[in-house]
Amino acid sequence: MSDLDPVIAERLKRNADGLFPAIVQQHDTGEVLMLAWMDDEALHRTLSTGRGTYYSRSRGEYWVKGATSGHVQHVRGVRLDCDGDTVLVLVEQQDGACHTGDRTCFDADVLM
Repeated sequence: MSDLDPVIAERLKRNADGLFPAIVQQHDTGEVLMLAWMDDEALHRTLSTGRGTYYSRSRGEYWVKGATSGHVQHVRGVRLDCDGDTVLVLVEQQDGACHTGDRTCFDADVLM
């Protein structure tokens, strides 16, 4: 178990699997890069290392963004939303954030 601040740990609302969404945004431009999932341990690792660390639901393991691709995220800030059910991770993104190699995961299909 992680060493999260008790106030933050209490405010976080998790789903039945103990996870919550993390919206990842470029810190200086506001560009939304990706959505990932975290649990308490992933958040703790992100806060303590300064590297975007997430939980892979499909693989059932933690992953550090860029560990294999080189597309590293240097975390500049983390914020909890007003409802306590989502975190915003502000990063300095090196190269693409999407697993496809694209800069963002949100440029494939424009709906409007």
